[in-house]
Amino acid sequence: MLTLLAEWLTENVYSGFNVFQYLTFRAILGVLTALLISLIVGPAMIRWLSRYQIGQQIREDGPKSHFSKAGTPTMGGALILVAIATATLLWGDLHNRYIWIVLLVTLAFGAVGWRDDYKKLILRNSKGLSARAKYSWQSAVGLAAALVLFFTAQTPAETQLIVPFFKNVMLNLGWLFVPLAYFVIVGSSNAVNLTDGLDGLAIVPTVMVAGAMAVFCYAAGNRIFADYLGIPHVPGVGEVGVFCGAMVGAGLGFLWFNAYPAQVFMGDVGALALGAALGTIAVAVRQELVLFVMGGVFVMETVSVILQVASFRLTGRRIFRMAPLHHHFELKGWPEPRVIVRFWIITIILVLVGLATLKLR
Repeated sequence: MLTLLAEWLTENVYSGFNVFQYLTFRAILGVLTALLISLIVGPAMIRWLSRYQIGQQIREDGPKSHFSKAGTPTMGGALILVAIATATLLWGDLHNRYIWIVLLVTLAFGAVGWRDDYKKLILRNSKGLSARAKYSWQSAVGLAAALVLFFTAQTPAETQLIVPFFKNVMLNLGWLFVPLAYFVIVGSSNAVNLTDGLDGLAIVPTVMVAGAMAVFCYAAGNRIFADYLGIPHVPGVGEVGVFCGAMVGAGLGFLWFNAYPAQVFMGDVGALALGAALGTIAVAVRQELVLFVMGGVFVMETVSVILQVASFRLTGRRIFRMAPLHHHFELKGWPEPRVIVRFWIITIILVLVGLATLKLR
C-alpha cells in the first residue's frame, strides 16, 4: 500500500523516496512494523483475554508441571495475524499474486484455528471443532491454494520439484504438483500446531524458518542470483520476502510475551496459520524439501504422534511416554526450559543446513 504512495512521492516530490522500492528495505520495514504492532497491542490483548477468562485448558494426563498454566490467556495468535497482515499490506506490492495467495491462506487457516479455539475456550466445548470438520476446512483451503498456484504458474520451474544439493535435478510434476502442494500446506499447518505445547517452543523455530525462507524468496525472485546459485527463478516470488519479514517481526513480538513463563499462548488460531504460511511459502519458492529439513523439529513432533498412535493401535504399547515428543522428554525429567532451548538449537542447525543447499549443489 505504501509502495504506491512512495512511487508517487518519488515522481512528484523527491527522488529519495525511491528507497521504498527496494525489496530488502521493505522487508526490514515489515519486520520492524510487525514487531512494533505486537509489542504495542500485546499487553492490551493479554488484559482483554484475561478479563474474559479465555484461558488455557490443561490435559489431566499431561505433565504435572503444566497444571500451573491453567487459565493462561490463549488465542494470542490473533495478535500475530494482525501484525503480519498489517505489515504485509503496508509494505508489500499489492499487485503481486504471491503476496495475496500466502496472506489469504494464512488468514483462512487462522480462521479455522479461531473457530476451534472459540468452541473450546468460549463455548466451553472441550473437543472444539471435530477432527473431521477441522481437516475438511484445512483441506478445502489447502487444495484451493494448490490449484491457484498451479493454474497461475507462468514458467515450468513453478511446478517442478527441486531436489536439494543437486543442481540439475528438477522433476516435472505436472498435475502431481497439486497433491504435493496440498500435502505440504496442510501437513505443515498441523505440524506446527502439534509443536505448540511449551512456552516459545513453536514460535522460535517458526521465526527461524521464516527468516531463512526470506533468503530463498529473494534469491529465487532475482534472475541473476537464481542463475548463479543454480536454483529455479520464480518471477515475483521475491515479494514474499516482505511477508516473511512480517512473520519474523510478529513472531519476535509474540515471543516477548510467550517466553517462559508464558503470559499468553498462541492457540490454534496462531499455530495452524503460521504452519500453513510456511508451507505455502515453501511451495511458492519451490523448496518443499528444504522446508522438510529446516522444519525438522516440526517433523519430529508429527512423526512421534503418528508412531505413538500406530503402535498403540497395533500392539497396545506406547513408544514414547507421551506424544508429541516434547512431552516425552518432560516426563523423563527434563525441565521445560531445557526441552525448549535444545529444540531451538536443533532448529538453528537444521536451518543452517537448509541455507547451505543454496550453494552446495
